[in-house]
Amino acid sequence: MIKVSDIAKKKVVELMTDDGYDATTDFVRVGVKSGGCSGLSYNLDFDKNQVEGDKVFEDNGVKIIIDKKSFLYLVGTTLEYSGGLNGTGFVFNNPNANRTCGCGESFSL
Repeated sequence: MIKVSDIAKKKVVELMTDDGYDATTDFVRVGVKSGGCSGLSYNLDFDKNQVEGDKVFEDNGVKIIIDKKSFLYLVGTTLEYSGGLNGTGFVFNNPNANRTCGCGESFSL
């Protein structure tokens, strides 16, 4: 399960609308891939379809899809959005990460 903060929800809905997606029916696809300075990096995209093996969740009115491979890395993660002086963007607060890089875009277990 992934949680979505109120600020992240607002930004997700805004970006989905800007990109031609409907936040009430379409999905935020969250995944993990090899790469980044800590070994694994987060991937965030919008999707209209789910495929076999996807895990589907809804939190705070946001529908989230996670592929089976990424699911174990992301259990318990909270998606947040930061608009502060240190940069603007989505932030993954992942309790499974043992180490993260300085920019917060990659992690290791």
